[in-house]
Parts: sequence; structure tokens; C-alpha cells
Amino acid sequence: MPELPDVTVYVESLAARTVGQELRGVRLKSPFLLRTFAPPLSSAAGKKVTSVHRIGKRIVLGLEGDLFLVIHLMIAGRLRWRPPGTGVPGKVGLAAFDFPSGTVLLTEASTKKRASLHVVSGAAALEEFKRGGIEVEEATLEAFREALVRENHTVKRALTDPRLFSGIGNSYSDEILHAARLSPVKRTSKMTDEEVRRLFDATRRTLAEWTDRLRKDVGDEFPEKVTAFREGMAVHGRYGKPCPICGSPVQRIVYAENETNYCARCQTGGKLLADRALSRLLHEDWPRTLEELEELRR
Repeated sequence: MPELPDVTVYVESLAARTVGQELRGVRLKSPFLLRTFAPPLSSAAGKKVTSVHRIGKRIVLGLEGDLFLVIHLMIAGRLRWRPPGTGVPGKVGLAAFDFPSGTVLLTEASTKKRASLHVVSGAAALEEFKRGGIEVEEATLEAFREALVRENHTVKRALTDPRLFSGIGNSYSDEILHAARLSPVKRTSKMTDEEVRRLFDATRRTLAEWTDRLRKDVGDEFPEKVTAFREGMAVHGRYGKPCPICGSPVQRIVYAENETNYCARCQTGGKLLADRALSRLLHEDWPRTLEELEELRR
């Protein structure tokens, strides 16, 4: 799922191309994309874009007449900038937003169509899309601490909870925790003041660095390669590959459709975290440390 750095670059690229432009119309290919019926989608046609901004992982296009289009890309949704009037792709196409200078295509490369489009009237209607999470780049250390310990979760779950922190998902939480040298399963209620500060600094630094990096990669082009697995990431999506800090193989915890990647040496003192599926299968043979894992491999 596109997270804060990716969505920020989408917003900036869309703003550069559409603010002041007339939205000539929206060609809806998938009826499941549109989640509202009033005001009708047709009411957006002919109105100029006045703003583009982010609410969490959602992209909001503000139009004349206090009308807003709210797009949530979910896991597999992506935006493409194409010449005016470009057709909506067959299998993955959901909609096309037509402007005089180009067309924004909304696609979703998944059989499960989860992306959504809401049409709402009035700025007050945008409040329903705000989950309550703080924007870390604007927060103080105390506000960060308050959100972190509001509920007793693992720190990984806390970072990815939109009610606590805005815009952070599976990918960048892995990178943040590696940068902070913290175990993903550490309980927030047991974190020391020093660990909270370390996490605060790592969160701000990681999100800012990756946002700047993506901006430079895109330049004046439109972001086309939006992915959860980025070249240069320390641990996310790098299971079995060497940690860039210590060289130990990156480990993982698999759950449902996601996995958490971490470095045991840098983050857990060399201890391997139990993977539910494998530890249930191996029972007492489950290796507890990197040394035991290496011995098992030998």
C-alpha cells in the first residue's frame, strides 16, 4: 500500500499538473470504485481543481464549489499520468480523470478491488476520513509519546495504526524500527524514555529521507514505480539478505498477507522472533538465536 512518502509525491505531482485545470469529466469503468451517490460524480465535471492534499494515505482533490474527490489506493491501486483522452486499461483500469493537459488513470492490479473513490461536499465532510493519527513530521516528542502509549500494543502495530499515527504502513514501519534499533514486538508500555526518543527521531528521519529520495527519483516526471519494496531499503522485503549495518541475514515474521522484516543482531540482541507458522511446525526445534539458526543450516 502506498504510504506517506509515496502519497506525498503523488500529491505533489498531481498538484503540479492539475491545480487550476478544469476536470472535464470522470470515466468510471468499475462501478465498485465509487462509494458515494450524493453529490453525484457528474457534479465534478467542468469544475477546476483548487487544491490537492493528503489525509493519511488518501489523496484529496479539491474542486470549485467546495467539492472534494477522495481517493484511497489501498494495496494495489496506482495512478498514471497519460495523454488526454487515453483509454482506461482493460483488466486493471478503474477510472480516468480527464484534464485539458492529460488524463489521470486509476488502476488496481488485484482481483480484490479495494480502491475507493468518494465524492463529498464541504470541508467538514472530510473529517470522516481522518482516523485520528498524528502527523509525525508536525508533532512534538510529547505528542508522539502520548500517541505511542495510548494503547498497549507492540511498537510495530502502534506505528501502523492510523488512529495513532498517520500515513505509516508495513514497509516504512520496518525501516523505522531498524533505524531506531528496536524490536517490532516490544510492548509500547515497556519502552524507556530513551527508546521513545530514539523511535521519534527515527520515524521523522526515515519518512523525511524517503520522501526526499522519492522526489529526486521522480524529478519532473509522474511517479510510475510506486512499490512497497524499494532499492536501498535496509530490511523491508530483504529476507535472507545481509543487513546493511551488521551483515547478518534479515529475518521475518509472516502473518496473514503481510510480513515483518527485521535484523536480529541490530534490533533484538540476536534473538529470533517466533514466526507463528514455522514455530508451530518446529516446536522445540525452532532456533532461538542467530547462532542456533546458523548451526541448523550447517
